[in-house]
Amino acid sequence: MNITEKLISSHLVSGEMKTGSEIGLRIDQTLTQDATGTMAYLQFEAMGIDRVKTERSVAYIDHNTLQSGFMNADDHNYIRTVCKKHGIYYSRPGNGICHQVHLERFGKPGKTLLGSDSHTPTGGGIGMLAMGAGGLDVAVAMGGGAYNITMPKVIKVELKGALRPFVSAKDVILEVLRILSVKGGVGAVIEYGGEGVKSLSVPERATITNMGAELGATTSVFPSDRITRAFLKAEGREEDFTEIKADPDAKYDKEITIDLSALSPLAAKPHMPDNVEKVADIGKIKIDQVCIGSCTNSSYLDMMRVAAILKGRTVKEGVSLTVSPGSKQVLTMLAENGALADIIAAGARVLECACGPCIGMGQSPCSGGVSLRTFNRNFEGRSGTKDGKIYLVSPETAAVSALTGVLTDPTSAGFDFPVIKMPSEFLVNDNMIDPPAEDGSVVEVLRGPNIKPFPLNEPLPERLDKKAVLKVGDNITTDHIMPAGSKILPYRSNIPYLSQFCFEVCDPSFPERAKKEGGGFIIGGSNYGQGSSREHAALVPLYLGIKAVMAVSFARIHAANLINSGIMPLVFEDASDYAKIDEGDEITIENAPSQLLSGVITATDKTKGFTFRLKADFSEKQQKMLLAGGLINMMKGSN
Repeated sequence: MNITEKLISSHLVSGEMKTGSEIGLRIDQTLTQDATGTMAYLQFEAMGIDRVKTERSVAYIDHNTLQSGFMNADDHNYIRTVCKKHGIYYSRPGNGICHQVHLERFGKPGKTLLGSDSHTPTGGGIGMLAMGAGGLDVAVAMGGGAYNITMPKVIKVELKGALRPFVSAKDVILEVLRILSVKGGVGAVIEYGGEGVKSLSVPERATITNMGAELGATTSVFPSDRITRAFLKAEGREEDFTEIKADPDAKYDKEITIDLSALSPLAAKPHMPDNVEKVADIGKIKIDQVCIGSCTNSSYLDMMRVAAILKGRTVKEGVSLTVSPGSKQVLTMLAENGALADIIAAGARVLECACGPCIGMGQSPCSGGVSLRTFNRNFEGRSGTKDGKIYLVSPETAAVSALTGVLTDPTSAGFDFPVIKMPSEFLVNDNMIDPPAEDGSVVEVLRGPNIKPFPLNEPLPERLDKKAVLKVGDNITTDHIMPAGSKILPYRSNIPYLSQFCFEVCDPSFPERAKKEGGGFIIGGSNYGQGSSREHAALVPLYLGIKAVMAVSFARIHAANLINSGIMPLVFEDASDYAKIDEGDEITIENAPSQLLSGVITATDKTKGFTFRLKADFSEKQQKMLLAGGLINMMKGSN
């Protein structure tokens, strides 16, 4: 077996390991963050379970740390107290980004991890089967329920050679994105192997698995080997090590080979992570801003390389440089060894250990500004500046470019390459991770006035007679559907308020139109719902009365979130029918429940006078969810 099959087989609780069939997996660990966590814990409370049943569940405060009103602080108090009551560990604000901290302190090779954040696959860098999901799926896992997915294909990426100076792990995953595209990993796990793996540290592997989310992959995974063991030993957790490797005769559905020694510094140009080109070929464009950090590139190794490049130099006039260490552990070690002083002396603005600019939480670039970021997404408007031009680059490219004032290939800029060794011992201090109470019954859960009940759907009616209230194109992201940013994120626990921003990037008039029409259908192109795992991109359309999304294809997590909410994600049987339907067309589906169960739905566009067929390719459990109007309704009906 390959690594993926070994991890799945050891956690399989239902189904068969046959590609394309539904399987249920036992989940060992969960994580949430505060932008999705409030909703996940409200859903967990609704299940009536006193104590989580996982080996380890952790709540991180890392997204909504800008406290410009009471809302975020209230959410943090709610999460803190619900964790204390129900057996969940709580990572305080300032302790770091969920994926970086979880890798440092809790990740275990061979375990399953489910997180309410799409970059949970970071854990694959340490040999975990780590997957992003909607908050409701995480709540079910915390309650001891299985996580159901389609048995994925496995794509092997064979790594040869070793990276040249100033070429980094970020360039590896950008190359994979260039080859496979943002749709190339859908329905697959990306498994890394080959001699080149041995040259990559755990933080470098985690960078690669983290940004594998941009491929649309179920997850990505590396072997657990002596490099993994050394990392865990340095974290004081050597007992957590388990060797995991593919069998010599392991089979894969597809294989690609990347020669690490042949790679050059790369950049993803606006506005997609797969719009990749060599930095040297893009040319020396003037830049306005550089942001270094995020869950992709904020490790000790990344920060030390940045500090070494900046040491004794000054950021170019007209360039704003921000640096966000990924965890308190990283920040403290930088402070103790003097690297933090080098970063500050160069003119960088040091931000707190949080997601920050990556989710539009501050540091938006100037109008039309060019911003180089070591982040994972450069979707239009995600930075908070609608016409911002965001390029995704490595920390090395970012640091050198901040000094030159233009996008610069660091391999030809005349800088000495900083050789940084992984520490044999990290500075471990878990004083900002609060354990749960031994007796949760004595804990009072605090609920602020901004925390509203999550919306519930109704059972699927016999007849759906609604308008196409919105039509959008290909690669619509969850940022398009439900934007992030400092204006909106504080209201993640208030669906009615959030609803006014739904599809704001595409069509600001959509929310009012949907309300006026009493809901309706959304028509989408290919790869609808890519990007973040945020289930608000399903909950808000549910609140606005959306009954189905009819698209050419869907991203995995968003399709699952729609089903959890009782919204049908239907795929055009003939993709050309997408072009025939216009916004405002009246569409009817007769005998909806029986058609759903048949696997194919015939709909009628009454405005244009034609019928079209939609694939309703759902498992038996998914059918039950859609018929009941969502997962919560189905669970209530079975009790």
